[in-house]
Amino acid sequence: MTDGLRQLRWYAVLAAVLFGIVPMTMVSLLVAQEKTPQSVGLLLIGGIPLVIAAIVYAVIGLAHDDPEVAAHRLRRSMALVAIADVLVLGGNALIRMG
Repeated sequence: MTDGLRQLRWYAVLAAVLFGIVPMTMVSLLVAQEKTPQSVGLLLIGGIPLVIAAIVYAVIGLAHDDPEVAAHRLRRSMALVAIADVLVLGGNALIRMG
């Protein structure tokens, strides 16, 4: 295993946990406690499946033997987490400003 792929695996797992699961949980709790507008809950309908897909891609990338395919899956996982963050956190900020 190359050193770059090993680092990419660490970063993909950290991204899925720190930037995927934790923000979705925090925003879900804000919506459940009614401390944010209910329309933010609609953003979670798109964000949570993106994070789940990112976790699936990360697991596939971690388990794959071919380094190129594994790196591709891990990068796609991190991209999905970034898209979910922009959707939910950015949407939350825009809704609160409006």
